[in-house]
Amino acid sequence: MQEKKKRYSDTRRAFLKRAGKLSVAAVAAPHLVSTATLGLGNTVPPSDRIVLACIGLGGQGTRNMQQFIQHDDVQITALCDVNSGSDNYDMLYQYPGSSTAGLQPALDRAVQFYAARGKTIAKSDVVLYHDFREMLVKEDVDAVSVCTPDHWHALVSIAALQARKDVYCEKPLANSVQEGRSLCNAVALYGGILQTGSHERSNDSVRYACELIRNGRIGKVHTVRVSMPNRDNHHLRLLNNLGPRQTIAVPDNLDYEMWIGPSPWRPYCAGGTHFWWRYILECGGGEMTDRGAHIIDLAQMILDKDDSGPVSYVGHGWAPENGLYNSFMEYKFECVYDDGIKLIGDSEGERGIKFEGNDGWIFIHIHGGRLQAEPSSLLREIIGPNEIHVGRSPGHHRNFLDCVKSRKQPIVPAEVGHRTATICHLLNIAFETGKPFKWDPDTEQITDDSHANRRLVQPMRSPWQIT
Repeated sequence: MQEKKKRYSDTRRAFLKRAGKLSVAAVAAPHLVSTATLGLGNTVPPSDRIVLACIGLGGQGTRNMQQFIQHDDVQITALCDVNSGSDNYDMLYQYPGSSTAGLQPALDRAVQFYAARGKTIAKSDVVLYHDFREMLVKEDVDAVSVCTPDHWHALVSIAALQARKDVYCEKPLANSVQEGRSLCNAVALYGGILQTGSHERSNDSVRYACELIRNGRIGKVHTVRVSMPNRDNHHLRLLNNLGPRQTIAVPDNLDYEMWIGPSPWRPYCAGGTHFWWRYILECGGGEMTDRGAHIIDLAQMILDKDDSGPVSYVGHGWAPENGLYNSFMEYKFECVYDDGIKLIGDSEGERGIKFEGNDGWIFIHIHGGRLQAEPSSLLREIIGPNEIHVGRSPGHHRNFLDCVKSRKQPIVPAEVGHRTATICHLLNIAFETGKPFKWDPDTEQITDDSHANRRLVQPMRSPWQIT
């Protein structure tokens, strides 16, 4: 561990006065806390302990909390969510049989998770917050897990970096190209560690496929095919429920004003928040930024394009027009990298990505990383000692924790997460405009369509803004 973190110097009043105006203000090493104080005995020396807070505690946020709790050198001391807890998370697939999530349920689960590991933690040891700004001012933590809806990712993560915290942020890294670039700038300015939650990169089979392809086992790659169907049960539920939504009273346990945050105001209605927000373009980007941020990320990784992206885009999509949900449910697209490799995709087939070369192909299934290949003997190949190796991950969350300590870059740092998210956003823009356009990865501008270029920025509702 490096020397103790410098305490954040702003007063609570000054920090909150800035409201949502977050400018791009360095992360020092984690502070130390006694293991005895935390009821965990002396299994990990205080100098190796990472104190973590979790912001956003729906299904995935609570699951990330659980993943971090698995590590003996992590202690959760603060939780934050605008929902104190409710039973209307009807797509809580992380915890089958339950529809309960939010702040208090996450606290209950934290106690249970620790108990399952033979450790004791009292609920009073974990401080609960509804406003992430208050938590960042008050809590002397080393790192935060950000698992809010997408429209909050950049704002919360930049605020955490300003408060001298390292960040694990769920994918997609941000909700627009401009937000993603601002977040990358903040990471660079403050020297923070940021891991994007694109965990498929940490899968051993994915990394093996990367080695096979980079070492020429399928010959020269000419085409990458992306399959992102919208035919899961929850997609079908959405497509069968597109009518007008009746405005209803906001539940007492939800701070809806804070939930809406920088996105355009709309009255509260059933199906407009928990989980389903991802199909409202102002809050998320549908399948394109949901699973797409996993699948397209593998194209970037395996093609060794993490610092760039395709230079031309064309796509057509269909989105519902008569209800709350307006993300694209059917689509076809084609992108081309500057070396001529095509990235072609649609909403058909089995979810995953296929790399086609002159001598064969490899298909990676999402999620899980199961591989198929032609010829099938490819999957028995041994990567020689003098060939390209990409290493293996100790696990996505573990990799982040190791990098918090070492100050090395994680598997999916901010720039990598931003470049992947950018492709997803540009494809949604292509569906919206229905026109082909050229993209300059260096200037991050659409060069031949000023109307489409304006869509790189997602307007924010006052007082929230990124400067």
